Amino acid sequence: MAKADRSIDPRILESARQEFLTRGFEKASLKTICDQAQVTTGALYKRYRGKNDLFCAVVADTVADLNAVKDEKVSAELSQLSDEALITAWDMDEDYMMWWFQYLYERHDGFVLLLKCAEGTSYSNFQHDWVESMTQATYDYYLEARRRELTLKDISKEELHILLSAFWATIYEPFIHDFTWEQIEEHCKLVCDLFNWYRVLGFTAP
Repeated sequence: MAKADRSIDPRILESARQEFLTRGFEKASLKTICDQAQVTTGALYKRYRGKNDLFCAVVADTVADLNAVKDEKVSAELSQLSDEALITAWDMDEDYMMWWFQYLYERHDGFVLLLKCAEGTSYSNFQHDWVESMTQATYDYYLEARRRELTLKDISKEELHILLSAFWATIYEPFIHDFTWEQIEEHCKLVCDLFNWYRVLGFTAP
């Protein structure tokens, strides 16, 4: 049996990436994608079931990378963490925030597609869904700290979701507004000054 020719796949994905970034998912044209990739629509449909399937393929690596970071947080054995580690997990350290911004900036186009261009796709609710998944992981850290009485403040998961929605908006918006890396570096300092999780959640700073 002859092997399927995969040599044109990178051209299709690159053409799709450019078209989705320029026009968004709903206005993107499969004909334009095929023309720019110099392939037939038949060749595209042999590989992808339709425009949504193609969009998902374009952002697949970015989604996998984001989920890897989240899964690492979820997989931590919280009962084995020291009190200090549980407290410092809430530190708005500029180096840590810069790590996040750099991680996302290295995946710039995929992240922008998820934030700005995904209306009508399987990722239409990406911004909310990402915060929801991070809320679950983060709330477990809070509950463990609360169990140890490292904080005496009661925060519901719904309240934490609201707070994290505001927090992640400060990360989304620079990408939505096409900030340069230099602008993001300055913005990072503002985010660190804005959020004080120790005070909000009632921790004693280490």
